[in-house]
Amino acid sequence: MIRRAPDTITADARKPGYGGKIARHRQSHTFDTKPTARPPMVLTLTDTSPYDICVRNGTQRNERDLSGLSDQRSCYREVRPMITDAFDRPLRDLRVSVTDRCNFRCTYCMPRDVFGADHPFLPREALLTFEEITRLASLFAALGVRKIRLTGGEPLLRTNLERLIESLSEIPGIEDIALTTNGSLLSAQMAHRLKTAGLRRVTVSLDSLDDQVFQSMNDVSFPVHRVLDAIQAAASAGLAPVKINMVVKRGVNEDSIIPMARYFRGTGHIVRFIEFMDVGTANGWRLDEVVSAAEMVSVISREWPLSPIPPERPGEVAARYRYADNLGEIGVISAVTHAFCDSCNRARLSSEGKLFTCLFGSEGFDLRRRLRDGANDGELLQVLSGIWSKRRDRYSELRSQAGKNSKKVEMFHIGG
Repeated sequence: MIRRAPDTITADARKPGYGGKIARHRQSHTFDTKPTARPPMVLTLTDTSPYDICVRNGTQRNERDLSGLSDQRSCYREVRPMITDAFDRPLRDLRVSVTDRCNFRCTYCMPRDVFGADHPFLPREALLTFEEITRLASLFAALGVRKIRLTGGEPLLRTNLERLIESLSEIPGIEDIALTTNGSLLSAQMAHRLKTAGLRRVTVSLDSLDDQVFQSMNDVSFPVHRVLDAIQAAASAGLAPVKINMVVKRGVNEDSIIPMARYFRGTGHIVRFIEFMDVGTANGWRLDEVVSAAEMVSVISREWPLSPIPPERPGEVAARYRYADNLGEIGVISAVTHAFCDSCNRARLSSEGKLFTCLFGSEGFDLRRRLRDGANDGELLQVLSGIWSKRRDRYSELRSQAGKNSKKVEMFHIGG
């Protein structure tokens, strides 16, 4: 929903943060997602945004370029739209899956018995092109997105990914571009190319330092030392701080929590310990296999005292803790035991162009069809703002009410 602010905006006209939690949902919200017969728009972004977007006859250009238009009257200013969903949550982060393929078969994501050699992955023509991704990302930026994370599958399986990163880095308003990878293809040369193209940070998945445990979990016998080499390559290229994601599953790798914390303490890298989540329906999730974030913090703090630290930005999913001796920090992600739906500001774009507004969603909104049917930017903006304005997702808060066999999109399809 685009909520137009008054023409005169005072210093206190907007509340900081999200302007309201789910519990304070205001009944006065109205949702009108039908495109109206009106001239194309200029969308002036948030208070901190350095530019405006002009959508004119299906094209996009910076506000500073408007002096070159032959008829500036065809562009109309809309004063500072604030894009929020039905629970006052803004749109700030966009996760873009560039492929549904992965060279690992992690048991908590793509178990081999479900995603075997004969699994029908998407054909090349079904994937969004880099140009289509860049166009959509530009429109998301016009609606408030400031951070883009590239995911998969395994995103480095997508050829020439640095070309996409270079294009995304040129979008006004995008402040951060990051990538999540299993590290298998992240060589020193690749890390340098990604950094040169405009990538700022990398998150690498590593579920144990024990080779037997890790190879059992990735199910392709990929060794730990090669992931550690990838982490070093990312750090050497300036893609720092590197974050390391460890999914913790009871009875599998909870004994790896302390060795992981010990290894990365003092390195400047940040390990994020993640509760085993019921994403998708293929990973055989059970609640008794979840090691809670509170338990993980307790285990680590018995070895090295921890103190909580505030989030770096609104909507951050990891609770942060600093070692008392100042040798770094860790994060814990508690999507099961302590939901953070009330501050979720993420949209997810699948590799074939479906928009999901929740990691646990079931059906996406098909944007590829609209792109390839010739929709102009103004029409696409109306679609995107309409989808977000109606968003009411809060699966993790309602998990106990969800049906045991409810359909959910698989994690590899839209990224974690």
